[in-house]
Amino acid sequence: MPDDAAQIRTLIEKWAEAVHRGDLDGVLAGHAEDIVMYDVPPPHEGIHGLAAYRATWPPFFEWQAQGARFDIETLDVTAGADVAYAYALLRCGTPEELAERPTLRLRLTLGLRKEREHWLVAHEHHSFPHD
Repeated sequence: MPDDAAQIRTLIEKWAEAVHRGDLDGVLAGHAEDIVMYDVPPPHEGIHGLAAYRATWPPFFEWQAQGARFDIETLDVTAGADVAYAYALLRCGTPEELAERPTLRLRLTLGLRKEREHWLVAHEHHSFPHD
């Protein structure tokens, strides 16, 4: 059985692949019912709960269907016995946006907890640097 950091890395990589495919069930897999997400678009007070998290994805998938990328470039994971965090940089944008701003990266931070031997994303934060 892989170690905790490897399990978390696999969970995050599968999540990113599901995001890129527009697979809502895959995006929701491995997320806690009480997830809190701070995202780039409003609401700025965040999204609370899995139902609210679910509702944020269809508009993103519509935008992404225009040919946008959502690719992990770097991913670091630190895992304890029952809590962990991960941070990543992703290429996220349409081909035009990425050509115009080739160094732009989406910043992703995740907080995870272990429940019944399974890692769950309990906190998710997305941001772009302010120019």
